[in-house]
Amino acid sequence: MRAAVWHHANDIRVEEKEVKDVGVSDVLVRVAWTGICGSDLHEYEEGPVLIPSNGPDPLTNQEAPLTLGHEFSGVVEAVGSDVTGVKAGDRVAINPLITYGKKPSAYDIYDGFTFVGLGSDGGFADYAVVNEKNVYKLPEGMSLEEGALVEPTAVAVQAIKEGGLQSGQTVAIFGAGPIGLVTIAAAKAQGASKIVVFDLSEERLEKAKAIGATHIINSGKVDPLEAAKEIEPEGYDVAFEVAGVEITLNQAIKITKSRGTVVIVSIFPKTVSFDPMDLTTTGVKITSTLAYEREVFQKTIDLMASGDIDVKEIITSRIELEDIIEKGFKALTSDKSQAKILVKLSGEQ
Repeated sequence: MRAAVWHHANDIRVEEKEVKDVGVSDVLVRVAWTGICGSDLHEYEEGPVLIPSNGPDPLTNQEAPLTLGHEFSGVVEAVGSDVTGVKAGDRVAINPLITYGKKPSAYDIYDGFTFVGLGSDGGFADYAVVNEKNVYKLPEGMSLEEGALVEPTAVAVQAIKEGGLQSGQTVAIFGAGPIGLVTIAAAKAQGASKIVVFDLSEERLEKAKAIGATHIINSGKVDPLEAAKEIEPEGYDVAFEVAGVEITLNQAIKITKSRGTVVIVSIFPKTVSFDPMDLTTTGVKITSTLAYEREVFQKTIDLMASGDIDVKEIITSRIELEDIIEKGFKALTSDKSQAKILVKLSGEQ
């Protein structure tokens, strides 16, 4: 089968690999679509970040070189003898989170984690073998393209939960990349009354408007703090930091209302600073999120299937696996009009 294999930073090769054996608790998935995530881009440009390269991952016993891709969907090809939840022919999305499973769902991820496609072979391949617990059936009417969007959308649904967002409250979102866009959709589904989005790219801001932002602000053209205050003088109930830079974290803190909440959703590539007195004098709380609980992943499928969350608009390109470098990773780096690029494997719907 074909597979996009990470060997080193700036060295991902589309090559032939053998399909792995299917264990008793495993599911063989014929991959349909796989999304390129910012985490994949980090691994390509500056990895290894999460990819195990100095010995096997303690959760998967795998190490580089390995197949990337953790946002994927497909059709069940075969199942192991102990598998009861899915069968051949089922259309599925993959929850790539791998944990020890020793603690309740809300705490389990913080006990150690990795992902299919980062700590083990993933979905940039014609076939993937994953454990049954990572496989979620898609309801009728939900396409496999949408199935490939469940994972990033689940990140946003978890962020909404962590922020305690209630219907009628106001939201500010810093960053209109793929995760920022799905956070807009999740906030809209939760009933946010105002969703104000900040970014430096006009193309991304227009996409944010299409997804559900009520206001968009180009932080490179106006003072974002002043613009935010004009829209909501008392500040915002919940602010989501989805850009991963120091300046936007501080801006998120400053525009949040007294006793409001800032949710860090992004991965910060380096240490940042903020003034704790900005919290002490306002009662603003900072929390964060990492991936999603299993229940949240299923809730995300349900919300997408019902139409309460619609993120199809974030798809900006569909490319072939052989083009993953030039039309995938390099395009995401150079072209800010790109949001979610899907890689076509079988291309089934």
